[in-house]
Amino acid sequence: YESALGAGLKNIFEQEGIRVLTHTLPSAVRHESGQFVLDTPVGEIRGDRLLVATGRAPNTDELELDQAGVETGLRGAIVIDEHLRTSAEHIYAAGDCTDQPQFVYVAAAAGTRAAVNMLGGDASLDLSAMPEVIFTDPQVAIVGKTEAQAKKDGMAVDSRTLTLDYVPRALANFDTQGFIKLVAERESGRLLGAQILAAEGGEVIQAAALALRNRMTIQDLGEQLFPYLTMVEGLKLCAQAFTKDVKQLSCCAG
Repeated sequence: YESALGAGLKNIFEQEGIRVLTHTLPSAVRHESGQFVLDTPVGEIRGDRLLVATGRAPNTDELELDQAGVETGLRGAIVIDEHLRTSAEHIYAAGDCTDQPQFVYVAAAAGTRAAVNMLGGDASLDLSAMPEVIFTDPQVAIVGKTEAQAKKDGMAVDSRTLTLDYVPRALANFDTQGFIKLVAERESGRLLGAQILAAEGGEVIQAAALALRNRMTIQDLGEQLFPYLTMVEGLKLCAQAFTKDVKQLSCCAG
């Protein structure tokens, strides 16, 4: 994830009075006097409720998959290729038991394609433009590569970050906390990724995913017609920021 997303969300939480402790591992948890008590390196933390969010692990331990020649990886996840085929050529797998991202829409798409392939078809699942949303408030939404990932892959990139105080809808909502960041290939201008921290980030990210899927450039995105007074208009404004000073743009500038 883009580091600015975590930093921005942490800052917003702290403004709301939420204490955020990063890199803090509890050594013990107990329940006493009607409260949960966590022992941590920064002292005791007490609360009325305790939410444990440790993720999900594939429940494959008792399937004896090795006897069928099915390879598993980290925490028992079934290893599959882009056609949902396991290491056993006649066996397919889909969903949270595999090594794919654990999202319901990925599982549904994978299951459909696995069924097609089991019946002799040739369907594949491309996750290069897979959007992700974390439903915090504000929401965190991403698709494609971050700037750091693109550079690690040896790509020359440009990026722009647009704070929400330049998005008319955010101003109308009296909620300008957050930003939209776009990453593009420097020479071609092709969109490589988008990272959003905004109350409606999950609603905005799909437009970026479609642009990424269709290999649109920043110029293409900036020239599209976006309805005025919508949050998704922020994508257009951020794209325009690659070549223009958005501070100087009038309402709905094309």
